[in-house]
Amino acid sequence: MPSSPIRKLAPLANAAKAQGVKVYHLNIGQPDLPTPRKGLDALKHVTRTTLEYSPSEGYPGLREKLCGYYEKFGIKLSPEEIIVTTGGSEAILLSFMACLDPGDEIIMVEPGYANYISFAKTAGIRVRTVTSTIENGFALPPVEAFEEVITPATRAILLCNPSNPTGYVYTAEELLKIKEIVLRHDLYLFSDEVYREFIYNGEPYKSALTLGMDENVVMIDSVSKRYSECGIRIGMVVTRNKKVHDTVMKFCQARLSPPLLGQIVAEASIEGVEDYLKECHAEYKARRDFFIEGLNRIPGVVSPMPQGAFYTVASLPVEDAEDFCRWLLTDFRLDGETVMMAPAAGFYSNPALGRNQVRMAYVLKIEDLKRCLLLLEAALEEYAKKG
Repeated sequence: MPSSPIRKLAPLANAAKAQGVKVYHLNIGQPDLPTPRKGLDALKHVTRTTLEYSPSEGYPGLREKLCGYYEKFGIKLSPEEIIVTTGGSEAILLSFMACLDPGDEIIMVEPGYANYISFAKTAGIRVRTVTSTIENGFALPPVEAFEEVITPATRAILLCNPSNPTGYVYTAEELLKIKEIVLRHDLYLFSDEVYREFIYNGEPYKSALTLGMDENVVMIDSVSKRYSECGIRIGMVVTRNKKVHDTVMKFCQARLSPPLLGQIVAEASIEGVEDYLKECHAEYKARRDFFIEGLNRIPGVVSPMPQGAFYTVASLPVEDAEDFCRWLLTDFRLDGETVMMAPAAGFYSNPALGRNQVRMAYVLKIEDLKRCLLLLEAALEEYAKKG
């Protein structure tokens, strides 16, 4: 089981904080924007006298409201096609376990969300990768790259759209290419779509559930990012494939139920928050524009412009980004402050591919991002002198 590149340096950050150092966290996608007031009010006004188990598939009211939410994106569903899970993480793991056997293989684009590898290892699944590159902004690799890694054991392709960690948004044309591969080889398409609210290039969002291959698609979703509700641990498995749905439900019954209080907050947050979502979108876009422009002004730093989510993978003028990230936390200080980033090597199957890269989440206010840019530039200058 690999260590998380997002959290593995946390003990060093904690040690720095214990010494009185202020650490700016760019390593983790923890939004700092407030949770919708409707969700917080629902939590504060819980009237239950017993905090009971919920149904294994989640409360009907939450699933019904989710149907209304998805319909805004052209995705028509019934509540019976949605299963509520303990975060998007459980949704991914249970989908793997329902659709794949130990020894089966999935294909994912790298750099990819590091925990996908951990979930695959938990389920006994082998991950094969196709590599996207920083030179073309991490666009979808050519179809030939997928065909080269398909074997008799291949059962699925996994996409994150918009992408964590790169912020790339797959176009309708790219998704159709994936559709052709999926249908040609009779594969599942696991589509992680938790960042659909954050697309900045003006293009309409295209879900895998609108591609016309209902039996093949398993969509992963979560309220964590769009409502700043990471801690309530509410995610979803969404599929029109009844056999997949029923098999996921067996695992859900075994783990009993998703979080009761989390479902209360999530259900209250879904409707009547259009203005909230617009404000969040505008804020993240402003942060993206400011931060990426600032990164590319630092000598030797290269960051493509992310089209969605709130992450970027940037290359730095260092040989070993993980060593640099460690040094930032153990040795570098500027006026009692430093910055924490995630070494990007952990987002690749071959760590050498991301050796000089980091993933950064622009989830801090612009004032703090401005300070992060100053700290990073000063740190790179000092690190270069260190030899």
